[in-house]
Amino acid sequence: MQTHPPLDLSIGQDLVETVLNRFYERAKARAAKLGPGYLSLWQALENSTAGGKRVRPRILLTAYLNLGGTDTAAAARVGAAFELLHTALIVHDDVIDLDFTRRGLENVSGVYRGLATAAGVEAGAARHRGLSAGVIAGDLALTGAFRLLGSAEVDTDVRERLAEILDDAVFASAGGELIDVDLSFHPDAPPIAEILHMERLKTAVYSFEAPLQAGAVLAGASNDVVTTLGLFGRDIGIAYQVVDDLLGVFGTESTTGKSSFSDLREGKRTVLVSYVARKPEWAELSGLIGNSELTARDAARARELLVSSGARDHAQQLVREYADRARQHLDCPAVTPGLRAALSTVVDDAVNRGR
Repeated sequence: MQTHPPLDLSIGQDLVETVLNRFYERAKARAAKLGPGYLSLWQALENSTAGGKRVRPRILLTAYLNLGGTDTAAAARVGAAFELLHTALIVHDDVIDLDFTRRGLENVSGVYRGLATAAGVEAGAARHRGLSAGVIAGDLALTGAFRLLGSAEVDTDVRERLAEILDDAVFASAGGELIDVDLSFHPDAPPIAEILHMERLKTAVYSFEAPLQAGAVLAGASNDVVTTLGLFGRDIGIAYQVVDDLLGVFGTESTTGKSSFSDLREGKRTVLVSYVARKPEWAELSGLIGNSELTARDAARARELLVSSGARDHAQQLVREYADRARQHLDCPAVTPGLRAALSTVVDDAVNRGR
């Protein structure tokens, strides 16, 4: 059986970092002219993205290079645009979730809440200041994503297609976020299919479908390839999100970047909660989750109920099913052997996180 060694993505990944560094340096220089406070916001935004895994640029580069793309500089700029989009969405998501930390460190909202608290501002007002800064910072990252995309040196028709892909990703993610917010107000957990639909819109589209399709468009791939990569991205993106649901309860903060109490305290509607809501264990579990004062003992009991009800096993089975669907899309004749091998690795990385 012929093997296909992975292409070296390091040059492209280094260029992504260069693009992002230059973006922030120019933004900070502009902000400094308007005042030190504005410069501080940009510094907080930049710090919030440091150390990220750059999943979306890496996926874009994987598709682009394995489809024969040669203009690594252009691909890196588009990849950096997707990284800025990710930054914008997680900053806004933290505001919506009232989270002030990420990856164990203060996020933008946390930094500004801390500054206000240190200045003697009352707790409620300090919290409001932090959340306000998060909204503003997320807006800046979002507009920056489109700015970077528009500066890529590509043909006009390619740039227009890329802009459509990025816009569709933002549109889908906003719709998914709204569904997620609405679900949190319902006392009953929705069907699993509704949860998966929300997770696909909120995260899978911009994290997998869009970067893969953007890489294919940049490489001049056929419409069949672009469509196939979108389908692959949809299914592996859903699998990725179900893994997130599992890690959000059974993972560690060093793996997820968020407390393993967060989802339980929020009463977040995940596939785990949706499954157990149809089981006898729901009578007890529903009285534990969604409580801002959830204790370590309560959290441990909630995890026990999620295991005994079969919710964890069911979620793990969903991960396997969607990962298998994703692999089946790679059997399409339009997908080259090299790309098939590279994306098979993407599948493995997506489903084996936290193990």
